[in-house]
Amino acid sequence: MAIKLGLSLPQMKQYDIGRDIPAIARAAEDIGYESVWVFERVLFPTPATQGLYGIEGLPWPEQYRSVAEPLVSLTLAAAATERVRLGTSVLVAPLHVPFELARSLATLDAASHGRVVAGLGSGWSLDEYAAQSPTPFAERGAVLDEVLDVCQAVWGPDPVSYEGRLTTIAPSEVGPKPARPIPVLLPANSPRAARRLVDRADGWMPGAMGAEQLAQGWSGLQQLAAERGRTRPIEVSVRINARYTEKPYDGGDRQPFQGSAEQLAQDLAAHAERVPGEYFFDLQGQARDAQELKDVAAAVFSAVRAAGI
Repeated sequence: MAIKLGLSLPQMKQYDIGRDIPAIARAAEDIGYESVWVFERVLFPTPATQGLYGIEGLPWPEQYRSVAEPLVSLTLAAAATERVRLGTSVLVAPLHVPFELARSLATLDAASHGRVVAGLGSGWSLDEYAAQSPTPFAERGAVLDEVLDVCQAVWGPDPVSYEGRLTTIAPSEVGPKPARPIPVLLPANSPRAARRLVDRADGWMPGAMGAEQLAQGWSGLQQLAAERGRTRPIEVSVRINARYTEKPYDGGDRQPFQGSAEQLAQDLAAHAERVPGEYFFDLQGQARDAQELKDVAAAVFSAVRAAGI
């Protein structure tokens, strides 16, 4: 049951991003990880207008106080590696100007010889939208649709032309082009989002939410794909926000992906048995520095492969 494994890059405050992002990317490639990943948080409101994920009373993690810009981070990783795919999980697409985002992703894919995976989402933070988005929070779904349209146009053959609500591209040559069609991954956390994924995306990007819940989401998505006449397979790339402990966690309240490398491997086996695909670990939050992150990443990779996953 060998699956693809990925590792999130160190974007948080405790890291020297110019030194540690390339170093961890190289280490991930050397260890055997097949992809490296970044996420997007643009600010840390004090006080927050709303809780984490829009849930009232849920505090933002302290690690979100400083998060390096995702495409700059992937560019550092691309220059330091040759093989690993370069994924976003996720870019909050409506925080970006659609044409600029499409060109940035195309340029990075061309420069890395076809290694970009574009995980896109619509976001949840009112404060981030107020600070950065060119459109209101309430319009985020429509803006994500336009981003997908613009990417399809910009990444396609010249002459490129497009007429949308936010974007107008007169017939033009727009380059560089991606080295190959960039896979687009989307969440499916609402009926509308699930339909968008089935109709327009290459794959699904859920969080590791427990094996049974993940399997239910996957089953529902496959059923929707059949209902809407999709014939091509849906790729799956699952984010694991792991809580690593050096020694096994022996409390009765252990949650999935909490504990030692061996416990993380057991949890991964339970998920991958139900939903095959790619899984990537975010281990950066608790590590004190890049060396500790390297050591933990190596231990987790070894435990997973030793378990035959």
